[in-house]
Amino acid sequence: MKKAPKAYNTANPATDQLILDLAEKASSTQTVDLLREILTTIIKLGAESQDRRDLKLVNSTLKELRYSFKVFSPYRNVKKVIIFGSARSKATSAEYIMAEELARKLTQKGYMIVTGGGPGVMEAGNKGSLEGKDFALNIRLPFEQKPNPYLNEKDHLINFKYFFTRKLIFVKETDATTLFPGGFGTNDEGFEMLTLIQTGKSKPRPIVLMEPEGSTYWRDWRNFIEEQLVGGGFAKAKDLELFCIKSNVDEAIQYIDNFYKIYHSTRYVDGLTVLRLNKNLSQQTLQKLNLEFKDILISGEITESAPLEKEIREKEYLDLPRLKMHFNLHDYGRLYEMINVINSSTQA
Repeated sequence: MKKAPKAYNTANPATDQLILDLAEKASSTQTVDLLREILTTIIKLGAESQDRRDLKLVNSTLKELRYSFKVFSPYRNVKKVIIFGSARSKATSAEYIMAEELARKLTQKGYMIVTGGGPGVMEAGNKGSLEGKDFALNIRLPFEQKPNPYLNEKDHLINFKYFFTRKLIFVKETDATTLFPGGFGTNDEGFEMLTLIQTGKSKPRPIVLMEPEGSTYWRDWRNFIEEQLVGGGFAKAKDLELFCIKSNVDEAIQYIDNFYKIYHSTRYVDGLTVLRLNKNLSQQTLQKLNLEFKDILISGEITESAPLEKEIREKEYLDLPRLKMHFNLHDYGRLYEMINVINSSTQA
């Protein structure tokens, strides 16, 4: 018999009761347990830390996250695409022009755009977006990064003090990533996105490296990945499936569209990987998946599934069909190949 989990509390019954009373007054029955733990953490932090810098960091972080959730909450059902790229790109540069076109065409198709809010490629993303269809996550820096003037909805602008909270919101609130040529920041954002996916800390998403005609920026970058990372045994060849390089805006949009053609989303539940789909697969396609991708299963087969108990409890896409499997949580390049097979199925 499993032991009951140890209660998370302050070890002061009177304080714990006050926290519970406040949590019950300030939240719904669905979230009271979580709010109680958050409040408990805050009280424990206050009791344990005498360093104002620690408390200031936590305070600023919570404020930034709270406000970000408030801004994005009304738009959670709309797919969003990140546009990353250099703050130093001129308005006449090929990457600026390409980013502006990409933003315009994506928003015309119903997507929303999320940029870093600064000049250069970020500015192009906001400039090209249809009115009200974009967000800007600006980082406060002593130089270079002032909010660009092309965000029409000012309540869609969030100014961050910390890079780590800004990065979290970029990943949490979006569904696809595009990267244009850029400097250390762009490469940092690209590598972090790939790392999060490769380690299962972020759900699968299309990652498109946008390379204007005449540029070899991303092809040279890929050569480095192949020669040094894959060639040196630091990454798997299949990890190259986690991204693609496109030199054409329409092809990039098609790649993003196709990624969600049948595949919808992923959820990890009690050792199972659940793939939610926009429609049922044929038995022939299901057999093909089991034949081609049995190497990434720990045990069992890929099977159709109804929503799992945790998904039902949290009311997550209960109308969608699902596949479930004991994925090894390691070969994400192969998982991307499986998603591609699912999306290319003509018998779904």
